[in-house]
Amino acid sequence: MNPNLLSIEGLRVSFFTPAGEVKAVNGVSFGLEYNKVLGIVGESGSGKSVSVNALMRLIPHPGKVIGGNITFDGRDVLTMPLRDIQKLRGKEIGMIFQDPMTSLNPLFTIGNQLTETLRRHTDMKKEEAWERGVEMLKLVGINNPNQRMRQYPHEFSGGMRQRAMIAMTLSCEPKLLIADEPTTALDVTIQAQILTLIKELKSKIQSAIILITHDLGIISDLCDEVIVMYGGRIVEHGSVDDIFYNTAHPYTNGLLRCLPRLDSDKKDPLIPIEGTPVDQLMLPEGCAFAPRCESCMKVCLAHQPPAFERGANHSSVCWLHAVEKEVSV
Repeated sequence: MNPNLLSIEGLRVSFFTPAGEVKAVNGVSFGLEYNKVLGIVGESGSGKSVSVNALMRLIPHPGKVIGGNITFDGRDVLTMPLRDIQKLRGKEIGMIFQDPMTSLNPLFTIGNQLTETLRRHTDMKKEEAWERGVEMLKLVGINNPNQRMRQYPHEFSGGMRQRAMIAMTLSCEPKLLIADEPTTALDVTIQAQILTLIKELKSKIQSAIILITHDLGIISDLCDEVIVMYGGRIVEHGSVDDIFYNTAHPYTNGLLRCLPRLDSDKKDPLIPIEGTPVDQLMLPEGCAFAPRCESCMKVCLAHQPPAFERGANHSSVCWLHAVEKEVSV
């Protein structure tokens, strides 16, 4: 039996614009086991959201999946009829989108939108769906859920809208929950509440979770594994301990240096990653991170590095590891 709920192999997604082909995702491969939590980290434009949108078959025009395979619970997602994909969304795969302000329809009440999901994907009658919606709002920490069900999105704060989105996503008990930057546009206090909520629900719902973010700090105590993406590729993949305490790729190290530390001198400045993200209209022949890398070598500019194993289930895509091997020999 395949231990993975989700398997993505060699995924390639491009956007065909008047200016040329934007290679948003360029050969991404990873798996996710049942009841595990995977974090995907990287700057804006690194391909995080596009990768999971391909899983949901939600790539907008002019984007297109041009290569690779996606298998979910033993089924080929990319060749599945649209009718089956629509059944999959919401029922077996739930997604919390980036912006709660625009993810909810302002013309319908929260209760209407919650019960619509339940009635579409289950055999519940109207009254049963309403009771389930009230139960879900209570689960995510919204007070007076019966009253809130009758209110419109504009009557909710940003944090409450995000909680309502989480309730809607979890209402059908999906096998896979995707949280795409669930704390974007929320203040620090609400961010902490949402992350605590996801952590609590992790043990209750027993679903696999993909948490997408640009901040390594917020996933340190939530995830079992972490993928670091840059320029549409995976540059490092490993356990949380590997990523934080046995960092292998210069880009991952750069992300960690951007974070404030409790054990550092208050006078020490944060160290930014110099330069700008790679232009995916004109990806270089070599490593996409090379122009910003402090350890860049000639080979980095000319050839794309392969993945080097750094330990059990820990890999890094960097030519520095080849040099380390030669030195150790």
